[in-house]
Amino acid sequence: MAHQLNFDQRTGKHSFMSVKEKAWHGLGHIIDRYPTSSEAIQHAGLDYIVEKRPLFTYDTANHLSEGSDDVFIPEISVPNFFATVRADTEQILGVVGNDYEVVQNRDAFSFFDAIVGGGDGILYETAGALGNGERVFITAKLPDYIRVGVKDWIEQYLFLTTSHDGLGSITAAFTPIRICCNNTLNAAMRDHSGAIKIRHTASAVERLKQAHTLMGISRVLSHEMEGLFNQWSKVRITDVEVKRLIQIAMAPNKEVLDHLSRGKFDQLSTHYTNMVDSVYEYALASPTQQMDTTAGTVFGAYNAVTGFFQNVRTFKSEEAKFRSIMGGVSKQRAQTAFDLCKDFAANGADALIFK
Repeated sequence: MAHQLNFDQRTGKHSFMSVKEKAWHGLGHIIDRYPTSSEAIQHAGLDYIVEKRPLFTYDTANHLSEGSDDVFIPEISVPNFFATVRADTEQILGVVGNDYEVVQNRDAFSFFDAIVGGGDGILYETAGALGNGERVFITAKLPDYIRVGVKDWIEQYLFLTTSHDGLGSITAAFTPIRICCNNTLNAAMRDHSGAIKIRHTASAVERLKQAHTLMGISRVLSHEMEGLFNQWSKVRITDVEVKRLIQIAMAPNKEVLDHLSRGKFDQLSTHYTNMVDSVYEYALASPTQQMDTTAGTVFGAYNAVTGFFQNVRTFKSEEAKFRSIMGGVSKQRAQTAFDLCKDFAANGADALIFK
């Protein structure tokens, strides 16, 4: 079975769905229109439930029941370990620990549905399951009213893969590759951008619904915000001013701002100056910062700060990154950068005077 697609003996079908194009050795269900998330799950044969069940072994010694010649072998529970079992076929998919939380296939699609607020609009291209159904993948395109940072990803693919065997995290990422066979699935896992990984824990489903925000994906902006960003994209800012804006936005406290205002740069911590240099390098050198609307503009300066936390800075864990961007330091720095850019667009360089 070189293709590695799951084959459902009950239905006589391979667990794979593709829109219009034949793929994966011509197996699976080829449909002529983009499906909804529920339709994609059905077409791809992903509408099964995975259960987490206790593990048992047996006493290898023979035992005679009292007063009888019958032999019985008592069960011995295996503490702290469980089997993940596909409920419809009773196939064992893997062995997991106490903290492992099953994320059902339908819940994996919540990542895509959350982007558009639960409505239609995501263009599901391919979806399927491998092996006995222990690994699931989905590729899709975003609708044209979805904004992804400052770069147009509309013609590239967004994919998600998850496993039920305890051997991998839930992964969501951009890729230029349409997943149509096992080789392209492996290639997509190597050649991707802005990947988010989520462990199978109790908070996995809720984090999955928020993951798109960590990837810089947002729904259509309000007219007010859209107009503001369009204005910023026309306001020029010099490299020196960008550096100053970053210094202010990244300042952790008033003491650092005081050192900046007094020109006491030698008293700034190495950690802070390295952080500023990294954001500044991202502002000038990142490919996403070279577009006409970003290079040398206030809009680009704003995206340099937000993009740094989303794409460059390393965190101790994905959980730490999630907390920081959703409500921690990363969010605070982004808000400061927003306020500075708004002030600069209205008042010019006076907005960047160290105070």
